[in-house]
Amino acid sequence: MSQTDVNGAPRRGKVLTLDTMNPNIKQVEYAVRGAIVQRAVKIEKELREGAKKPFTEVIKANIGDAHAMGQKPITFLRQVLAMCAYPELLKDDGFPTDAKQRARRILEACGGHSIGAYSASQGIECIRRDVSRFIERRDGGVASDPDDVFLSTGASDAIVTMLKLMVSGEGRTRTGVLIPIPQYPLYSAAIADLGGVQISYYLDEDKCWSLDVAELRRALRAAREHCQPRVLCIINPGNPTGQVQSRQCIEDVIRFAKEERLFLMADEVYQDNVYAEGCEFHSFKKVLFEMGPEYSSTVELASFHSTSKCYMGECGFRGGYMEIVNMDPAVKAQLVKLVSVRLCPPVPGQALLDLVVNPPQPDEPSYAGFMKERTAVLDALAKKARMTEQIFNKVPGITCNPVQGAMYTFPRITLPPKAIDKAKEEGQAPDMFYCMRLLEEEGICLVPGSGFGQREGTFHFRMTILPPAEKLELVLQKISAFHQRFTKEFS
Repeated sequence: MSQTDVNGAPRRGKVLTLDTMNPNIKQVEYAVRGAIVQRAVKIEKELREGAKKPFTEVIKANIGDAHAMGQKPITFLRQVLAMCAYPELLKDDGFPTDAKQRARRILEACGGHSIGAYSASQGIECIRRDVSRFIERRDGGVASDPDDVFLSTGASDAIVTMLKLMVSGEGRTRTGVLIPIPQYPLYSAAIADLGGVQISYYLDEDKCWSLDVAELRRALRAAREHCQPRVLCIINPGNPTGQVQSRQCIEDVIRFAKEERLFLMADEVYQDNVYAEGCEFHSFKKVLFEMGPEYSSTVELASFHSTSKCYMGECGFRGGYMEIVNMDPAVKAQLVKLVSVRLCPPVPGQALLDLVVNPPQPDEPSYAGFMKERTAVLDALAKKARMTEQIFNKVPGITCNPVQGAMYTFPRITLPPKAIDKAKEEGQAPDMFYCMRLLEEEGICLVPGSGFGQREGTFHFRMTILPPAEKLELVLQKISAFHQRFTKEFS
């Protein structure tokens, strides 16, 4: 019998249902803001409403959100942004002359001298020029063309845009995208959304999460049985694994990409976050050009940077850029068309990016204060990286590689068989079961390793090192005590 509404007319079902919606969306998963974070939000609400818990606050160590974790904004960046947002402040004698000069220059490049106006779809031209000059300085003089720079809504938007451009085909001709495991789940989510094929290559945990070209070859050979591999994604410094790839490794990857005709995507948003002795950031573009014309004139590359990480931590402004190298001009025209559909990246984010690539210079009044704040942030992160590794490695059943760079640690945890069985009973991945128990008992929110990918039979979690040092030490001690208690309970 058909259902009817209050007037007796047939009741219509919803137009949009799980059966009629885009099936690709149902395959998308994003662990960084998944079920465990949703539970953390509910616990916070319960605490506010007076619920009694074994803790007084939820510490969200699940996401690289620096300011949410207590990092103070860099004064110079906020001074200029304040004047851009409210130009009346340009009359205020309390702001340094170089900050005023930056604000005026940005406002003059905006329609109607307002950051509330749309910009060109590719980004404000003078900011793209500044990005190019930044890249040239960073890479020791390797030329950069502002026309090859695309400003974006954080690096994430540019990464998804490039994948959208490259994913095509059906069945065995579908585009395959090589991504590292463990990976930042933006990649697996975007590939699923676009109907591409994820090709997993495993980083070597026993060698500090290094990348091995032999493993790339294995993954590529297996994938060619069911798709057309076209893209190779690298995250350096690594997220969630915190490794910094050596120059030799980057050269090997570039040779592999040329030999196998793969488009390289280099996610380099943590390029200032390098802490370990003997480690150094090498951009893929710099290494590509230093390898000579055989590579620099043929290998196609898109590299990405962001205002959300490094010393800035300005996640909410959604500023970033992408630079393309050796892209087919006809495809580049299609890319320009694709970005124009979204009108433009947020103009405040573009303004912030300009300050990151064009910071105060030694002869300017803001330089000393800017460098003091920048150095303090990066030095604190380096100390917290070392502390994290040292404390975790004292705990039986936790193994933590050195945090060479980025903002995270990805320790391996040994779980007793009874805990694994209990997790299966409850329909959860074992490390999700572990992290959920940690959240309920200690109020600490981490992301299980299963949300990033890991070798079969191994278990991990990702944790940010961003909390203030005293709070981070407390978090590490609480996790250590919980792990020992958990292990004893299920032994």
